[in-house]
Amino acid sequence: MEHIFNLFADVQGTFINLMRIAIFIVMTWIGGLKAAPYEADGIVPFVANSPFMSFFYNHSNTLTKNEEGKLVAEYTRYKNPEGKVVQKNIDWHTTNGTYRFSYGLGGVIISIGMLVLLGIWFPKIGFWGGVLTFGMAIVTLSFLITTPEVYVPDLGGDSPTPQHGFPYLSGAGRLVLKDIIMLAGGLISASECATRIKLRRT
Repeated sequence: MEHIFNLFADVQGTFINLMRIAIFIVMTWIGGLKAAPYEADGIVPFVANSPFMSFFYNHSNTLTKNEEGKLVAEYTRYKNPEGKVVQKNIDWHTTNGTYRFSYGLGGVIISIGMLVLLGIWFPKIGFWGGVLTFGMAIVTLSFLITTPEVYVPDLGGDSPTPQHGFPYLSGAGRLVLKDIIMLAGGLISASECATRIKLRRT
């Protein structure tokens, strides 16, 4: 058993670099998908309800009546289900600025991922990549507070123990919660880069 402990201790640096590669893959893949309309549509509830981002959209938070006559945020009426394209929804998202914002966000995410990866060879660059990853994760995790869609909605039913609202995460909520791993990964990456920078100076 001691041999296994020593092995893991000796390759700690390799595992940290593996984490950087993992962050890079996640960032570039998800960032690249931001160019796809379905992904741009999918992030609208997060952006529209965020006090940090909602100003990027033109009219997604405007209240309007749905088919049942209830007042709802306008974006809820124009969501394309994944795998389906409805032209009137595409037109609305175009005027809302959905795609323009998504392209820019995708570029930022890919750039951060590249900075993290470069930390393998360039600690100063990697340090800022880790810090930015941490910051991005903080913003993403704030959606757990600002976005209603991250919790299971109350659709009625006869269950004596309703399972909606906090802490019952929806699919979107479970996706957001995973960013706590990115938060930790960013901090580990930044601190390891800072350690290398410090050792070089001393």
